[in-house]
Amino acid sequence: MKASHTLRNALLTTVASVFLLSTAYADDALKMELTANKVVKNAEGKISYLPVRSAPTGTIIQYKATYTNTINENINDLAVTLPIPANMTFTGEVSPASAQASIDGKNYAEIPLMRKVDGKMVKIPFSEYRTLRWNIKLLPANKSAAVALNTIVD
Repeated sequence: MKASHTLRNALLTTVASVFLLSTAYADDALKMELTANKVVKNAEGKISYLPVRSAPTGTIIQYKATYTNTINENINDLAVTLPIPANMTFTGEVSPASAQASIDGKNYAEIPLMRKVDGKMVKIPFSEYRTLRWNIKLLPANKSAAVALNTIVD
C-alpha cells in the first residue's frame, strides 16, 4: 500500500459526467470545473479546505465539481454524476445532501444504500459506493451550481 497517493492522477482518471435529461442544449452550454481539496479541522472545529496534490493514507479529500450554465437560457432537469476515485473510500459526506449513490454506476438510490442479508435490510458499507448522482432541477442562465463528496485516501 502506498504511503502517499497522487491526487492529480486520481483527478485525471476520475471522469465527472453530465447527463442532460433534456437534450435541447448545445454541448458547450455547460462548463465543469473539478477540484480536490484536503479537509482540515482546527482546534475550534472550524473546517477549511486546502488545495492538495498528494496526500498520505487516511487524509480526507473533498472532490468538488462546479457546473456553470454558459448560455442565456435556463437549463432544466440536469443530472450530474461524480465517480469515487480509485484508492479512495467515500465518507458519507456530500453536498448538497440530495445525492443518490450507486455501487454499480447504473442503479441509484438514496443514501444510505441498503441490501438484504439473511432476510434483514442492512446498510451497504461506504467502501462499496462507486458513484454519486445529483439532480439539479434548475440551473439558471449564466449561473453555477456545485456538488461535492468527501473521500478518505486508502
